[in-house]
Amino acid sequence: MSMIDHTYIEDIGTRVGEEVVVKGWLYNKRSKGKIHFLLLRDGTGIIQCVMVKGVVSEETFNSYEELSQESSLEVRGKVREDTRAPGGYELELSFLKIIQIAQDYPITPKSHGTAYLMEHRHLWLRSRRQYAILRIRNEVIFAIRDFFYRRRFVLVDAPILTGAIGETASTLFETEYFDQGKAYLGQTGQLYNEAACMALGKIYCFGPSFRAEKSKTRRHLTEFWQVEAEMAYYQHEDNLKLQEELLEYVVRWVLDKSTKELEILERDLSKLEKVKVPFHRISYDEAVKILNEKGSDIKWGADLGGDDETILSNLHEKPVFVCNYPKKARAFYMKPHPEREELVLCADLLAPEGYGEIIGGSERNDDYDSLVKRIKEEKLPLDAYSWYLDLRKYGSVPHSGFGMGVERLVTWICKLPHIRESIPFPRMLYRLYP
Repeated sequence: MSMIDHTYIEDIGTRVGEEVVVKGWLYNKRSKGKIHFLLLRDGTGIIQCVMVKGVVSEETFNSYEELSQESSLEVRGKVREDTRAPGGYELELSFLKIIQIAQDYPITPKSHGTAYLMEHRHLWLRSRRQYAILRIRNEVIFAIRDFFYRRRFVLVDAPILTGAIGETASTLFETEYFDQGKAYLGQTGQLYNEAACMALGKIYCFGPSFRAEKSKTRRHLTEFWQVEAEMAYYQHEDNLKLQEELLEYVVRWVLDKSTKELEILERDLSKLEKVKVPFHRISYDEAVKILNEKGSDIKWGADLGGDDETILSNLHEKPVFVCNYPKKARAFYMKPHPEREELVLCADLLAPEGYGEIIGGSERNDDYDSLVKRIKEEKLPLDAYSWYLDLRKYGSVPHSGFGMGVERLVTWICKLPHIRESIPFPRMLYRLYP
């Protein structure tokens, strides 16, 4: 058996008529007396294996009885086309080797509650639905990196431990950093990205972010992955255009590369096919007016809540930008609106079908005095931002950037009911295991 190449199921169509070895796990089985059918998965796909009495040895044929769900196997057989079989191919077995028999596998084909499945997340990942989601996530991440590489952006990794607050102080995870006081798990790489873009022009970082936000909504994780881009000499409109192009690129990529996985999830592809630039745009003022008309009690000056985003994003078939929020509802680093000092030049991009914000971005405040004033207004420690303020002292230029949450993007593309399925091991308010 070891003398024959190991073949992955995703490549089985190139080996029709040949004898191959496949290594994997038993997904399911059924029998018709003298013919046993084994569904074998290997992480790249599922293939039906057929054992016929008299064709295989008696020992191999009888091993069927002891095989249980998720038992690990090596099989050998001839590949043949069969449109009735999963994936369009099946394997006529000539030999089977049991690696391990799985005893009492906890996740059976019957229905299980979400809490139970989350406790067994390490095993739930093996299910067909989770397999499809994580493979789509892989394509999303690859597409993002490809988009930036083709546009000659430079990847610059931002630190995870930081002494500077990028978003809201109340949502920080903190730790003692030797004898230098408190350090925080990074909420965003943006401040460091601003420094990097002054050196390299167009850059992005891609890594984990941490928010100690005591939220239990379907859109929130405590630990999540985001891509953050920063561009020197980009103004607000340039920033929005880049975000549109990125999102269209990623969706096109997934439609092209992940057809089988989207079918497993029963995703309506026509919804994704409508994601083409330009996207819709409304002002914050317009958004508040629309929301009030729809029954929301949001007051001007407040940030949009999850329910508000759901209402707005259900009104459009394509993503929609909500532009120019009040400065009191936004972070300190955003550039004031040139015509209305109570607003800032920013936008949130809401995914359609009720999924809400997936990108947040702004033009950055490039004026030293104005930025110092905002830091003081937010009661942030000025000395912690001395290096950040240097960027406004030594060759300051207009610049813009944005952050996109990978999990929120995957959740929308896959049309998942909750963000917890979009990441292998979710960290939430009441979830640290496994």
